[in-house]
Amino acid sequence: MEDLSKRDIEDLEKDCKETIKALGLEELKAELFSLEKESIEENFWNNAEHAKRVMNRISHLKDITQTAQRLNKDIFSLVELFNSIEKETEQNQLTEEYEKLKKELDEFSLQRFLSGEYDSYPAVMSIHAGQGGTEANDWASMLFRMYTMYFDKKGWKYSVTENIKGSETGISTVTIEIYSPLSFGILKKEHGAHRLVRISPYNAQGLRQTTFAGVEVIPLFSKDEEKLEIPDKDIEFKAVKAGGPGGQNVNKTSSAVQITHIPTGITVSSSAQRSQAQNRENAMNILKGKLWRIKEEEKVKEIADIKGDYKIAGWGNQIRNYVLHPYKMVKDLRTNVESNNPESVLDGNLDEFVEAEIRMS
Repeated sequence: MEDLSKRDIEDLEKDCKETIKALGLEELKAELFSLEKESIEENFWNNAEHAKRVMNRISHLKDITQTAQRLNKDIFSLVELFNSIEKETEQNQLTEEYEKLKKELDEFSLQRFLSGEYDSYPAVMSIHAGQGGTEANDWASMLFRMYTMYFDKKGWKYSVTENIKGSETGISTVTIEIYSPLSFGILKKEHGAHRLVRISPYNAQGLRQTTFAGVEVIPLFSKDEEKLEIPDKDIEFKAVKAGGPGGQNVNKTSSAVQITHIPTGITVSSSAQRSQAQNRENAMNILKGKLWRIKEEEKVKEIADIKGDYKIAGWGNQIRNYVLHPYKMVKDLRTNVESNNPESVLDGNLDEFVEAEIRMS
């Protein structure tokens, strides 16, 4: 950057104050105090799922409040130091510290845009191959690799709860549960159709081919979400044989489940757990997320009002192009953010795209 100026320092301090004010730091501290008080109650762990959600929220609130306080302190110290130095050459020696704090504040300020009702929830991401057989299955597996590499870079914990292989190669459908707080708020704009253009390695003529895959992102609800109770009469339950890792034990006990929501025809499977009861609960929680997605997109007031053969939005909602031939480019069609290095993007370097989507909302 050019020489560090007093204006740069003042803007950084102003941005920090505005970010902390927008986050409602005092309210977050009060919530943290209340949850910590709840966590030491004698019967707190009687409901393990609720307790886990509370502990995750506590961890998230601690991270926000401590980061806000540290940034505020560090930026204030930088301002004081800058103002105490009279020589411009000495002031410019603070440029590296300024750049570091500015980058940290930019990342932290994303919290301001994650205030949706379920933005703080963990997430469920499903990737579905589009039409095109082997090529589409390969594209779905490339997206799966891209996102899991992104999760790894973020240090997020996740697990694959469903993985249906393609008939020859790749993936037909894969479902990933991401357990980190705010993962739904961060990932929700990835929902939609992703388009790949390349010379297909599966095309004997070496022709350029266009392929689609659908990405679905929903909040990961718990069984005690009162707003999304699903009547038993609307559910069709089936125990199925499961394959995949650990499949021998699963197959013997038929612990995998398949749940169909009769009014919409939505079917959800779960086979990640050894217990049928756990898989059923997991499938129900994912189903709640899918129904929530429909309610959001269709503005339906009650789950009971959802009728017909609704198809999850996405196939007509192309959000991003990944072009590997005849030129190299990844472009988001909503934010116009683009990269001329698709290999890097497909290696999970998605921050520029994801952060632009968050700020756009």
